[in-house]
Amino acid sequence: MQASHQHTQSTPLPRVRLGPRPLPLYLGLAGTTFLGSLAASHALKSEWPSWNSSSPDAPPLPPQLQRLSADLDALLAGAPLPDLADAVALEACRRFGDFLEGVQRYRHHPYRRRLHDPPAIWQHGGVCLRDYTLARFRTDPAAIPLVAVPSLINRGYILDLNGRRSLMRHLARHGLHPLLLDWGDPGPEEQSLDLSGYITDRLIPALEAACERAGRPVVVLGYCMGGLLSLAACLRRPDLVAGFVALATPWDFSAHDGPGMAVFREAIPWILSSVDTMGALPVDILQVMFSGLEPGSITRKFQSFAHMAPDSPKTTLFVGMEDWVNDGVPLVRAVARECLGDWYCENTTGRGCWQVGGLPVRPEELAIPSLFLIPERDRIVPPESARALAAKVSGATILHVSLGHIGMITGSGAGRQVYSPMTRWLKRNFASQ
Repeated sequence: MQASHQHTQSTPLPRVRLGPRPLPLYLGLAGTTFLGSLAASHALKSEWPSWNSSSPDAPPLPPQLQRLSADLDALLAGAPLPDLADAVALEACRRFGDFLEGVQRYRHHPYRRRLHDPPAIWQHGGVCLRDYTLARFRTDPAAIPLVAVPSLINRGYILDLNGRRSLMRHLARHGLHPLLLDWGDPGPEEQSLDLSGYITDRLIPALEAACERAGRPVVVLGYCMGGLLSLAACLRRPDLVAGFVALATPWDFSAHDGPGMAVFREAIPWILSSVDTMGALPVDILQVMFSGLEPGSITRKFQSFAHMAPDSPKTTLFVGMEDWVNDGVPLVRAVARECLGDWYCENTTGRGCWQVGGLPVRPEELAIPSLFLIPERDRIVPPESARALAAKVSGATILHVSLGHIGMITGSGAGRQVYSPMTRWLKRNFASQ
């Protein structure tokens, strides 16, 4: 075990960003999409049903085609159908141009995250525990100790994105003693770890260090995948924990449905074969997997970004979030196999078959105050998946928020819908201990 009290700063990004990652794929997908629109518009001339047939015997168009017909009429503004190809070509070029402009603006934007990472009070391998209120804690031993556990596949600084959007600093300002588990990059010592190893050899020792420092059990807060790891740790070592908070934490992976997920599941054997070859699941493949859950989302968000005011807070937040999204962490082989094969394909969590260190993970055995925050607009963790976990914990407090997976942490409504009610719940349940 090592300790460090030096302030460190996130590695500065290059002057021109490499993202959005993987950029060649996104460029190719956007170009193919718009070229496909052109091809379809030419086919309309000779093979598409007549939009304005005056024959009384002509069958009515299906409802979907009626809506498309109205959209085309608005687009063409009364122009004859042969002009459709020209109109589609102009619109495709405009949208593709907006996408390229948005990508270029992002890649060259001057914003860089300037926050310093707090000191590490504990470290094991590439994993450390960062203290967000070191000075305050020394003068206020009654502060509620809390350990925040992010996902393994994204940097933990999503919980400390910038001076205005930081859950960790919000908790510190409101009298708590928050610590952040920083998973770091998998080093030589982490290459052989599976999920059980990360929980028993990294997370639980970090909780032990936090409890030793606080002189009492801590509240554990898990975000996304970090919520599952935290849950398993709480069940294995109930002596270390006073409470549990889950943010957008999945459980029933059968709720992850839709065309994108169906394609993703079909691709998992190929992905795992690549993982065996490379020894890890690379960041770029992870990015493709997540963007594939909502095809076209990358194109649309950069089209929108092209029209944002360059110096607006909204623009700065967009860039900061994109930097975080593209600053992912590869999953070591065993962890990738468990997450993709066991969770997504076999739904071992939802079926009650997930084990850590040979012991089953049973949420119904959690006997501490628990809070579940479930974002209703979440496309990464469907609300149904998160609700399945909350329903298994007796006496749990459940809070539904009208935000998305990342928006619940960094969005404009995060403070009012997540930060404040969570802080009130923490103080109500643990301030007197």
